[in-house]
Amino acid sequence: MTMTDDERYGVRVAWKPAEAPERIVLTGRYVRVEPLDAAIHGANLYQAAHGPDADRSLWDYLANGPYDDEAPFLEDLARQQPSPDPLFFAIVDPESDRAHGVASLMRIDAANGVGEIGHIWFGPALQRSRAATEAIFLLANYLMTTLGYRRLEWKCNDLNRRSRRAAVRYGFTYEGTFRQHIVVKNRNRDTAWYAIVDGEWPRIRSGFEAWLDPANFDDAGMQRRTLEDCREDAQG
Repeated sequence: MTMTDDERYGVRVAWKPAEAPERIVLTGRYVRVEPLDAAIHGANLYQAAHGPDADRSLWDYLANGPYDDEAPFLEDLARQQPSPDPLFFAIVDPESDRAHGVASLMRIDAANGVGEIGHIWFGPALQRSRAATEAIFLLANYLMTTLGYRRLEWKCNDLNRRSRRAAVRYGFTYEGTFRQHIVVKNRNRDTAWYAIVDGEWPRIRSGFEAWLDPANFDDAGMQRRTLEDCREDAQG
């Protein structure tokens, strides 16, 4: 049986290199995602990560933290602030102007249209909230829609069940685990890889938009449909 060139060598694509993400403000209904600034966001982020209501387990699978006091935390934020990759963003409540978490766009390969959302941590005010989901959507939409990337990745410790569940909820597809991938805090890390590709993105985007619609929430703020249900019903 004769193979076509696409079968033998891969599908031909009309592609030109994309632009790298920039330090811009992304504004949604429930959250604002803005470039990390240690002087502006530092004190609020320390409170979110180390205050009396903070969930210390958020540091379990991160390469940094937790911190004994505010000074080294602010020093790390100051080092992260100018980094182009990872490009760090603070996740801000637009009503109070308080930052409650951090995320980044990282491992950017603009030539091939590939990027990753990573270095994510949410303080208690963000956890399991509409704002947290919208923050991930805003970053994903910036890379996939605004900049036209072909592939968005999500990677985490294979043992990090919370992150793995989040990846699936957001619409990422599990692609496999890299065994003995890196060493973090003197422990082995097998890394689970997830991704969204551009052909899948329109439907995933529509699912996010339907879930985030205020009509999807009752008077008590409870969701009427899950994000997975909204994605299932979405038209790509």
